Amino acid sequence: MAMALDRGLALIERLIGQPEGATLSALRDDLVMPNGACHRLLQLLVERGYVRQLRPQGPYVLTAKIASLGLAYLSTTGIVDIAEPLLERLAHESGELVRLSIVDEDRLTWVAKVQGVRGGVRYDPDMGADARLSCTSSGHAWLLTLSDERALELVTRQGFGAPKDYGPNAPTTVKALLGFLHAARVRGYAMIDEVFAPGMSAMAAPVLRKGKATGVISVAGPRTRLTSARMHALAPALLAAAAELGPMSDAATLYGKPPLGKA
Repeated sequence: MAMALDRGLALIERLIGQPEGATLSALRDDLVMPNGACHRLLQLLVERGYVRQLRPQGPYVLTAKIASLGLAYLSTTGIVDIAEPLLERLAHESGELVRLSIVDEDRLTWVAKVQGVRGGVRYDPDMGADARLSCTSSGHAWLLTLSDERALELVTRQGFGAPKDYGPNAPTTVKALLGFLHAARVRGYAMIDEVFAPGMSAMAAPVLRKGKATGVISVAGPRTRLTSARMHALAPALLAAAAELGPMSDAATLYGKPPLGKA
């Protein structure tokens, strides 16, 4: 039973990264799973409404069911409702993409966004996806609240990822990553330039609840607009939004359980 559950979850996680779908043979090979077991699990996921097959003998894709479950969960926590005016205010002031992520044990998950002055909070298309801790401003903002040992433990567990998938300045070594984190601790917020993606820059600050990070607010945009000077100028507004959300989360018990603390 445990193996079947593990394999089923592995199939779902693999399909998350395959918007075009993946064939039975590709999934079987990627996950090193027996053909029969893979087929049975896919059929069960189809029956339960989590997966559909595009055509006979064709690729499998995820349905919106998992996303709807995530939305339903978030609606019960009140996270976005409480954060909405703060995110809108920061998006209006910055004119850039503002995102909220939450700490969930040893993961950082994006849950909402506001796109610049156009306003209107909507769930991020990456909602439910984990931020790459080594090369996102959100990841750095969370890690700066932890000890070096704990931060490296989390990054090692997740991995640095393939350099080709990120910006030219993405850290690929422990030394490089610690350089980012130490600078972020001095500032009190993270800043990156062509780290997560070419041509893009971002900044982020942790939301603290009783001294521990429970979430992160970030601002991201093209580096031609969101320059280093611009990020420094926006820092007071970013820090103010994060500080304001922290007490709100305390009062509203925003997060169901406290995240892991320092090592």
